[in-house]
Amino acid sequence: MQTTHLASLLHALKSLDKHFPAGSYSVPGIWTGKNSAVEQVNPAEYFTAIIESILHGSDHPVAAEPIADWREGAVVYNLFIRLTTAFDHNGDGSIATEPLSCGFRETGTLLKAIALLPYIKNLGANTVYILPLTEIGSQSKKGSLGSPYAVKNPRKLDPMLDEPALGLSPETLLKAFVEAAHLLGIHVVLEFVFRTASMDSSWIKEHPDWFYWIRENENTCNYGPPHFDPDTLRWINELVERHEMHNLPAPTAEYREQFVSQPVTAHVKDGEYQGRAEDGTVCRIASAFSDWPPDDRQPAWTDVTYLKMHNNDAFNYIAYNTIRMYDSALENPDNSNAALWNEILDIIPSFQSLYGIDGAMIDMGHALPSELKKNIVRKARESKPDFAFWDENFNPAPEIRNEGFNAVFGSLPFVIHDIVFIRGLLNHLNRTGVALPFFGTGENHNTPRVCFRYPQEEAGRNFSMFIFTLSTILPAIPFLQSGMELCEWYPVNLGLNFNDEDRALYPPEKLPLFSAFGYDWKNTNGLEPLNRYIRKILDIRKRYLDLVLCGETGSMSIPYVSEAELFAVMRTSGGRSLLFVGNSNLYEHRTGALEFSMNNISLYDLISETSLPIKEHKLEVTLAAGQCMLIELPPEI
Repeated sequence: MQTTHLASLLHALKSLDKHFPAGSYSVPGIWTGKNSAVEQVNPAEYFTAIIESILHGSDHPVAAEPIADWREGAVVYNLFIRLTTAFDHNGDGSIATEPLSCGFRETGTLLKAIALLPYIKNLGANTVYILPLTEIGSQSKKGSLGSPYAVKNPRKLDPMLDEPALGLSPETLLKAFVEAAHLLGIHVVLEFVFRTASMDSSWIKEHPDWFYWIRENENTCNYGPPHFDPDTLRWINELVERHEMHNLPAPTAEYREQFVSQPVTAHVKDGEYQGRAEDGTVCRIASAFSDWPPDDRQPAWTDVTYLKMHNNDAFNYIAYNTIRMYDSALENPDNSNAALWNEILDIIPSFQSLYGIDGAMIDMGHALPSELKKNIVRKARESKPDFAFWDENFNPAPEIRNEGFNAVFGSLPFVIHDIVFIRGLLNHLNRTGVALPFFGTGENHNTPRVCFRYPQEEAGRNFSMFIFTLSTILPAIPFLQSGMELCEWYPVNLGLNFNDEDRALYPPEKLPLFSAFGYDWKNTNGLEPLNRYIRKILDIRKRYLDLVLCGETGSMSIPYVSEAELFAVMRTSGGRSLLFVGNSNLYEHRTGALEFSMNNISLYDLISETSLPIKEHKLEVTLAAGQCMLIELPPEI
């Protein structure tokens, strides 16, 4: 296995001056399995030792996964490098946005991500999913660092992901990261942003026709999402629900007239792009907003704009029917913005060639033209047939599978706070079947943390245990949002399922998606991390992988439990059955009984490793707050 760039990184570390002032650089003990909360280290020696251990470990083959296709057996650790590997290395109480005097950064970097790979592997993950790493725009920048989704140049990496002390580019470090991950048997999936771009995108000057422009006058100073009256909203929703996408109601003429037609010539004025239409009209880039549902009231996305996927003067505006729920009139191939599509189609193959990545998560895949998505998948798999594709879509439907995707985000995080809703989702999936896996998680960077409503309380940890254990027995990909294992409660971003009070408490300046922030790696909140528990559950899941991955109708049932707060799910396939029982009460123990046809035998809980007697056809269980059981049932069940 090639390790050229990892060797170059090792050489750069060994070339550094080894005389760092004592106490000038510390790391969390948990990163290297130490008992101490913080470990004082020499950074050059610390990173050298880890990289050498990765290289030397390559002499020992990585154990084969229990399934032929790595994409089906994936266990994902979601890595936002700038946040996940951030740490207050000099102990001054804050995360500096500029490098320390020693030349190393406190914000997360690719070097620290390499050093974290053994930790991720020990957790039980075999795949890292990395949020966007590309260069970030500066116009209308949010927070102190800007959003990784405000992509300025999709082919250039964020320069803040380097370590100035090394003199190596982020591009070289990403190559080293992928090499190190592969040596450890870890696959690397990057997230790509193809639906939006930053307001100062490097594409604007040469390709102004890839963007929407609005007039620069007093009538557009309050530009924002289009308004639809209640009757029109009902009509829009009915048409979309019936998949009748022809002649969808357009925004008002007043709204549409804010936009200017192509051609537009772009130039920079006062540090920002300004355009001029053919008739001399002065114009500017139109910023983005959440387009669906059409009355969505999320705050405007001021730092990004939508890319213009189609050329059609009748649809020269931003609205639900041009951005996501495309009017069927746009399906004509003559309307596709061909040059933009071709540029997008080449991005993933270039990352495959340069970095050797194994898969891609498509941001806002639900808002890309279906034909474009199919071509993205086709072109990437020309050189790597087992390349993984994940879609930011909530429904694990056959049509997404038919576009070539291997998994979707799914809707589990949106039902976790109510057992009734969880039961409804699982009953629905049991009836319809699961066409492709969804992410088995209660959170991602856009949703509240599982612990968000229970900060610094044991209840949050109990809730995390319950949701994680449940998710691992579903036809899903286990998904560990970084920090989940630490019982982190602080939100990364306020995307979905937040209220106005949350938005007032957490402006961009206080959100890790936009500003410098670090996890509680020192465990100052006093809750025991879930690392060992997670590893144990994942080891159990691996033994029942074929059963768990079965998405056929009827493979998932919900047995009755006499206690309403005890929740049970039974998975059955290939003559095997696995029973989950968990206590959804996060504060108190609960006792309940399940009925079986068998009698006077003992079952075995794989988590607590204890026997469970069935007497008078009943299994009585008492579970502590949040506690779960995984029980293999005999064939006669």
